[in-house]
Amino acid sequence: MTEQTPTGAGVDGRDAGASYAAAGVDIEAGDRAVELYAPLAKKATRPEVQGGLGGFAGLFALKGDYREPLLASSTDGVGTKIAIAQAMDKHDTVGLDLVAMVVDDLVVCGAEPLFLQDYIAVGKVVPERMAQIVSGIAEGCVKAGCALLGGETAEHPGLMGADDYDISATGVGVVEADAVLGPDRVRPGDVVIAMGSSGLHSNGYSLARHVLLEIDRMSLAGQVEEFGRTLGEELLEPTRIYAKDCLALVAETDVRTFSHITGGGLANNLARVLPAGLVAEIDRGTWNPAPVFKMIAQRGRVERVEMEKTFNMGVGMVAIVAPEDAERALAVLTARHIECWTLGTVKKAKESGAERVSLVGEHPRF
Repeated sequence: MTEQTPTGAGVDGRDAGASYAAAGVDIEAGDRAVELYAPLAKKATRPEVQGGLGGFAGLFALKGDYREPLLASSTDGVGTKIAIAQAMDKHDTVGLDLVAMVVDDLVVCGAEPLFLQDYIAVGKVVPERMAQIVSGIAEGCVKAGCALLGGETAEHPGLMGADDYDISATGVGVVEADAVLGPDRVRPGDVVIAMGSSGLHSNGYSLARHVLLEIDRMSLAGQVEEFGRTLGEELLEPTRIYAKDCLALVAETDVRTFSHITGGGLANNLARVLPAGLVAEIDRGTWNPAPVFKMIAQRGRVERVEMEKTFNMGVGMVAIVAPEDAERALAVLTARHIECWTLGTVKKAKESGAERVSLVGEHPRF
């Protein structure tokens, strides 16, 4: 057993000088955290990674027969979903959310995710908790096919509570200049295909928490019949990572572009990848949102327009494909065990300045 000297007192009873540890930063705990998650990070690698952990910068050799490679980058976080993880003291899934939010933005332009670097800010370093967080990030990188090239853990005593933390990451991918996907490729008659979400993903949690935990006073530990599990388990369901599925679709079909459905909902995100003069007509009747969306809408009396601009409503990623490849695209995604369906079609706008996305019809049983 190690004898502890009270903070602020020297061994002879006189006041000791200030120290980093006394200010709340535990460097030894940080070192222990690195020891725990270093083996996890090593599993999330690629052949192009040079050197090992511990350097001031991660090194990645851009190999391959690229003609005119473009590097793509994206930065994101997980948002207030972390509050659910903290309340449940379950930290091994938010890393998956983090990776998904970054790499699925990269793949929208057709970029293959190469590597990711994370940033974790904590009130107090608890090595075992840090290892749980990083285990999710490493697992997400493996699912996305990218390397976890490095990261940073920062202890912020006084700024954050001892059990508080936040995470973010930046990812880098590569795409050939003549293969960049985007609005310029979209044509009238193209087909809009949905890839189902795994739930709320990582958006809208401020509203979801307000409705379910504050207004309705539900318990995270309470079993919910509609979900077949507890509320907490439903809310912590990891964001689906579509990167490899999207790249497989690009390899086998004529994909015009993708749209990652995050904050802002289906209409706002889909509009970002449509050129002026075209409109995507989306039929709500083609899918039924998961029970969690219905519960939030009903118990919070949230209007449809608010739901649709806050949540993904069951659509996590959208692909716009050439009409002759629509059936093939559905077959490719189905073979990869991705729930998918035809959402609608792209048409010429009837008038200038019209909304680029038109949602029509009603969801079945919603």
